[in-house]
Amino acid sequence: MSEQVDSADSPAITALVAALRAELAAAADPAKAEPMHAYMKSNVPYLGIPLPAVRRICRQVATERPLHSFDEWRAAVLTLWREATHREQRYAAIELAGDRRYRAFQTLDALPIYEELIVTGAWWDYVDAVASLVGALLDAYPQPMRAAMLAWSRDAVLWKRRVAIISQRQRGAATDEALLFTCITPNLADPDFFIRKGIGWALRQYARVAPDAVRRFVREHADAISPLSRREALKHLASAGSDAS
Repeated sequence: MSEQVDSADSPAITALVAALRAELAAAADPAKAEPMHAYMKSNVPYLGIPLPAVRRICRQVATERPLHSFDEWRAAVLTLWREATHREQRYAAIELAGDRRYRAFQTLDALPIYEELIVTGAWWDYVDAVASLVGALLDAYPQPMRAAMLAWSRDAVLWKRRVAIISQRQRGAATDEALLFTCITPNLADPDFFIRKGIGWALRQYARVAPDAVRRFVREHADAISPLSRREALKHLASAGSDAS
């Protein structure tokens, strides 16, 4: 995972982090905070800000308080993440990590940052958002990221395995089918809900462009795939009923 934040005293970082915290605090809605907290079963309190509003605040602050180097960007993301007192501050860290203004910094050097967010976040709302950032790296750096996802698919940390499984969910016809199936296979027997749901989700998304391949995979692994994964995988396929036996 990422090393210590070493640029957190930069004026640019200090200004951006302070502005984000202030804008989020100003947008807080206590009436929404408790229901959001209860729904997410979170051990971190909410401010009560819907995600679209968090994103708007992040875009505004990122525009007004630019960062100028990879080190500043990395330190800002990790400072927001590590020092968060409310869940929306961690959402803001993820938004900053994926901000298009910092696309030049979203290279293989960013993978340890994403790994820290996944491992320490350890819940689906954080992890699924970061999985999209990992997927972008897979698009940009297919060979090294393929190796990384294969390793993550067998990692002791279930959330890294979930990311390996779902990281291609937005790739459509560009999906690396062999990678997808290879990441799923060692996890088929895992009893964890989030792994089983992730398998079904990844297969369902791929079925939109390769329905026959998904049907075949499910059929060939009928003895190992869970009912939940199978149901999700075949959810939108017209002939799903014929595969039920």
